Amino acid sequence: MKVPFGDMKLHYQTYKTQIDTAVHRVLESGHYILGSELEKFEADFEKWLGAGYSAGCASGTEAIYLALAAAGVTTGDEVIVVAHTAVPTISAITMTGATPVFVDIDPNTCLMDVDLVEVKITPKTKAIVPVHLYGQMVDMDPLLKIAQKHNIMLLEDCAQSTGATYKGAVAGTMGDYGAFSFYPSKNLGAFGDGGAVSTNKRENFEKLVMLRNYGQSKRYYHDIVGINSRLDEMQAAILAAQLPFVHQWNERRREIAKRYDEGLKDIVQIPVEEEGRKHVYHLYVIQSDHRDELQEYLLDKGIGTLIHYPNPAHLQKAYGFLGYKPGALPQTEKVVKRILSLPMHPGVTDEQVDAVIDAIANFYREIKSPKSSSKVTASSIS
Repeated sequence: MKVPFGDMKLHYQTYKTQIDTAVHRVLESGHYILGSELEKFEADFEKWLGAGYSAGCASGTEAIYLALAAAGVTTGDEVIVVAHTAVPTISAITMTGATPVFVDIDPNTCLMDVDLVEVKITPKTKAIVPVHLYGQMVDMDPLLKIAQKHNIMLLEDCAQSTGATYKGAVAGTMGDYGAFSFYPSKNLGAFGDGGAVSTNKRENFEKLVMLRNYGQSKRYYHDIVGINSRLDEMQAAILAAQLPFVHQWNERRREIAKRYDEGLKDIVQIPVEEEGRKHVYHLYVIQSDHRDELQEYLLDKGIGTLIHYPNPAHLQKAYGFLGYKPGALPQTEKVVKRILSLPMHPGVTDEQVDAVIDAIANFYREIKSPKSSSKVTASSIS
């Protein structure tokens, strides 16, 4: 059985009526930028999150940038973050002129090790960015205490955690800001790029709205330096049409994860859901000492997988100027050699999940067998 890693066409076909209606309504309106569709989506998203305000923008990357810029982060400042994240998190920090300061991760959750944060704080530290990677929130209570103690802004990177919770609080509502990505494959995805910033303070929202639209206070009057980062009417309408389904989709992701857990718990290292947190499984990421061979084996069986992410930010060529060397973040560097993302989206069927489980189990049976195939042998993985 073939199991693609993702299937955006299936998603469209399933929700074609809602999406087509939204698109047609925008086309008929003749209004495509900063209109009623964006206002409706922002209001709906605020209510859905339980946040005071949300400002739509053009991408998740720019959501992080706008939040940092609104907080006054600029050249010469430092921002504490993990290297085990999508590079856009780091791109957004450097866009402000600030310097990323990397901390290591907990190898079990793949999330920021909060115990390592405080030692990294200097007089230049202006923000901490916990990345709620794969769909689970960072341990926020101790991180909030650290941020409050040192008067440092806390920006939640919620790109992969829409709908996740920590002790009942929704991702994007605990820090000073929350940054969301609506890339098509996210738990709430647009049909193109899109993002949003959440905040509980009116003054933060007002500054975000200005920053995303050239720094304008009103048309042609620019009070601050801004950029063009607007969530267009088409994407806003599509997002609003899908928002009522996100909790349902997240529950299906959790069902899929539970099925994977039961089938794989005695075979590979499965994801950990920490007590008091609701993981929404944007990605289902296992760990294996035989990751590369397993990935090749699954590909041969028609099963799609990806690695999120094979090369951590501190070792990327683009960030060589920061001066990090191999060994600087040992847990991060160990984890990236072991992680493998399995097919995970609401359209994955139980039969497909079982096919993935069976294939992984067969791989491990073969590598333990003295009659292993030429592709997967004990010697080839030692």
